[in-house]
Amino acid sequence: MGILEKFSLRNKKIIITGGTGILGKAFVHALAEAGASICILGRSQEKIDERIKEAQALGAEAIGIIADVMDEQAVQAAKSEILAQWGTIDGLINAVGGNIPGATIGDQQSIFDNKIQDTIKAIELNLYGTIIPSMVFGEIIASKGKGSIINISSLAASRPLTRVLGYTVAKHGIDGFTKWMATELALRYGDQVRVNAIAPGVFLTEQNRNLLTNPDGSYTDRAQKFINGTPYRRLGDPSELEGTLVYLLSDASAFVTGETIFVDGGFDAWCGV
Repeated sequence: MGILEKFSLRNKKIIITGGTGILGKAFVHALAEAGASICILGRSQEKIDERIKEAQALGAEAIGIIADVMDEQAVQAAKSEILAQWGTIDGLINAVGGNIPGATIGDQQSIFDNKIQDTIKAIELNLYGTIIPSMVFGEIIASKGKGSIINISSLAASRPLTRVLGYTVAKHGIDGFTKWMATELALRYGDQVRVNAIAPGVFLTEQNRNLLTNPDGSYTDRAQKFINGTPYRRLGDPSELEGTLVYLLSDASAFVTGETIFVDGGFDAWCGV
């Protein structure tokens, strides 16, 4: 197999949860260009249809299913539907996540103003929203002894970002789950079943827009701090995640598992001096 062929996703059947979001849009684009068949899970039929059209415009096979990843029965039903159409699953991208307003502390608030129930919801969305699909769809990947699962970590799992307690706790959990799942699957199902995570730097998305931009579109002080702490001196563009995603799903990363790869312009590496 030549090196270019190793990076190809041709004929691979890949599920993406959260594919209707901004990062999800970049992921769908990457999968389509790499030749994968794509199944988009989401809660909005309109947004799913939009992503399907985008993938088909790039020549990819794409299907969509309405499913809440927090509902195990709904995810099980989605699995049955996917297997009825495809017969197999080769990869899973757990792109569901984000923050909840009540779980974010304002600049002028005490940390004890953090709403506990909203913090719990943020933990559940990001952590359980990754674990549930991994266990449901991962069973198919494990049974065939080959495939790749990609989780989405965060800088918050490496550096304690202020104001976002629930998100921070959840992303630490995702790093731990990634290592645990990678180890268990490899030991039990062989050396072609892999689980890794991507830790994006700071990308402007709908979930963090209120934290990073003012009403006039200018950067907030918080966004400027992120930029100042990044050697590249800018925020990331979602398209800059695409290469790492394809690499981790493809045969090019055959000996990589249990890892979290930072795509952050050097933020995590830099001490600031």
